[in-house]
Parts: sequence; structure tokens; C-alpha cells
Amino acid sequence: MRILIIEDEEAIAAALQNIMQKNKYLTDVCYDGVSGLDSAMTAIYDVIILDINLPKMNGFDVLRTMRINRIATPVLLLTAKDEIADKVTGLDIGADDYMTKPFSTEELLARIRSLGRRSTNTVCENALSFHDISLNLSTYELTCRTESMKLGLKEFCIMELFIKNGSAVISKEQLIEKIWGYDSNAEYNNVEVYISFIRKKLLHIGSEVTIKTVRGVGYCLSAGK
Repeated sequence: MRILIIEDEEAIAAALQNIMQKNKYLTDVCYDGVSGLDSAMTAIYDVIILDINLPKMNGFDVLRTMRINRIATPVLLLTAKDEIADKVTGLDIGADDYMTKPFSTEELLARIRSLGRRSTNTVCENALSFHDISLNLSTYELTCRTESMKLGLKEFCIMELFIKNGSAVISKEQLIEKIWGYDSNAEYNNVEVYISFIRKKLLHIGSEVTIKTVRGVGYCLSAGK
């Protein structure tokens, strides 16, 4: 899962990023509303943590602009404001959840997991599945019947993205943006290397699932050899 943190207080942003990374989430950070909106509009994130009091553009305006442009990414408002009116405003313009500072790390992570599940094809709280494979979201294990293998972080994120999209084709550009980040210097050969790793692991566990190359377009999951 990839998370965007839009928070102008650098210490809080760093703490949030540290919490997310310790829990194996990929993160990007923006420190003002304008750059935060620019990143949010890419629609590559699974969840956005958004402060209200931001320089250049406040969080309400960021959220309002996202929803007007049909960016449906789940948004958790995280702010020092605890007035009921602020909560109502945030929820009315499209926030999915709301927490005030200071916050409990455990509660924050639980809410992030809840928001992340809203757009997934989960078969249970802790796994995704496609045909004969399942991906454990806690242990990073890819399983086919009685065989399993642990995936590295980027391998896991790539498989998570594929399974969430079923048999839909995902372009190399989408993979780079989603897994490496919008401003990454990663190139197509980075994607090809990791796809090769995952293909070998699928073979090793005896799965009928393959990653099919759609020439000139990208990749997709295919069920059956």
C-alpha cells in the first residue's frame, strides 16, 4: 500500500513516515497544500493522510479540489483542530475519516488499514487472492495450495497492485509511479527485473498464475498456463 502524507510540521511528518515505513507501507511526503494536491491528483495512492492547516492551500481546499476532479482516494484528516464544525466540514466535503493530534499509533494504523481495505478485493481481513494464489498482507507470503514464498517489499507491492486489479493491464508507467513514486528516477528495466523475480517465485510455488506481457502496453495477471 502506498500512502501520501500531506503535513507541514516536519517533525510530525517524519514521525508519520517512520510509523508507516515500520509497518511496510510505501510513503511520500508533501509539506504544503499545493504540492500535496499535485501529488494527490496523480491518483497513485491508496490512502492520503491530510492536515487541515497547511501553507499555500489548506487541507479543506485540497480535499474539495480532489473530489471535484473525481479523485476517490480515501482521505484521513489528521489535525489539531477538534471542533465539531471542522469535523463536519471535512466529512461533508469528502473526508473518509478524521483523527485529532495527538493520536494513538495503534488507532492510526487501524484506521489506515480500514481505509486501505475499501478499494481491495480482500477475501479476509489479512489476504488478497487471485485464482490459485493468495497474498498475506502481514507476512508478505505468496501462497499456492501448500507452497509459499516470502516476497521482498517491492515484489509484494507489485503483486498487491496486480491482484487488486485482477486481469486488468497495468502499464510500466503506472508501476513506476505506484511502486517507486511519482518523482522517482526508476526506469523500465527496474520494473522488468522485479517482474522476472516474481515470475520465478510463481513458478517455484507451482501456481497456474502467470504475469503476461502485453507488448507495448504493460503487464497483467493471467490464470492458467
